[in-house]
Parts: sequence; C-alpha cells; structure tokens
Amino acid sequence: MDAMDRKILTELQLDGRLTITELAARVRLSVSPCHRRLRDLEREGAIRGYRALVDPAAVGLNFEALVFVTLRWENPDTVTTFETAVTAIPQVIQAQRLFGEPDYLLRVATTDLAAYQQLFDRELSRLPGVQRLASTLVMKNVIDDRPLPE
Repeated sequence: MDAMDRKILTELQLDGRLTITELAARVRLSVSPCHRRLRDLEREGAIRGYRALVDPAAVGLNFEALVFVTLRWENPDTVTTFETAVTAIPQVIQAQRLFGEPDYLLRVATTDLAAYQQLFDRELSRLPGVQRLASTLVMKNVIDDRPLPE
C-alpha cells in the first residue's frame, strides 16, 4: 500500500458515496487508475464494505453503556461460546476481546436506562461463562467513527 492508496482510503472514510470521478479528482489521479486502485483495495480487503452512519438518537437509541465482562474459564470452549452468544444480541454494537482484565468490552445501545436494565437482567447477565459484569454509562461521545490515521 502506497501513499496514493492511503489518500483514496482517507477520502472514502470521509465520504463513502463519492463517485469514482469525484474520488479521482480529490486524490489528483485520472479515473481509470483510481478505479483500478479502488478495486484492488476492495479485493485485498483493505476496504471491508460500505455503509451509512446512522445517528442513534434519530432512531430512538438515546442510551449507551460500556460493559466490562470478566469470564469464568471453565474450559477451552468458554470464549467461543461467549462470543457466539454476544454476537446474537443486536443491542451490542461493538465487542472487543481485551488482554488482561476485564476480558471483554461491550458497547451497548438502547432506548433508555429502563431498556438497558432489562437487557442487562435478561440477556447480558445470562451470557455463558460470565463471572462478572461492570457497566459504565456514556455521557457523551467526543470522538465517534473517526477515520483511521494515514
């Protein structure tokens, strides 16, 4: 990956709906080479896909919590079983496995505190292998969906 590929990635992270002509103009490249590079970036997996960024409040998701999860290490399948189960919960919008403790950080979006409490009691606390859950509430997102640095 060279500097031109990085410019293309930066522009697409800022606006994924650019036409190939607009993208080529922004990175100062002719259309054909720009299109070829774009297809290569997609084929090689540097670009994983395209999607719309939706404002959570616009769809009624006004509450966000970060949940720290510590697992009981019962057997080698604990991680796989937990990850499969957490993937099935649509309110978990991000899940990261961590080094050290806790084992996971989950980002959860719900309509309000009451909805989060129900989710916590009915689903999160019953995830397989969970030893401990600790939640913190998000007051404000200062940086959200920032493009990757060049």
